Amino acid sequence: MSRYFAFALALVAVTLAACNTIAGAGEDISRGGQAITNSAEKAK
Repeated sequence: MSRYFAFALALVAVTLAACNTIAGAGEDISRGGQAITNSAEKAK
């Protein structure tokens, strides 16, 4: 029984870490897009 619990706990930890990583990547991409937009606005 404890093997299954350990496996489930590891699976949850990996899933949460992946969600955090994907959210961070989305924020980085968003900031990059904002920087490009600001540069384009200044160049007008």
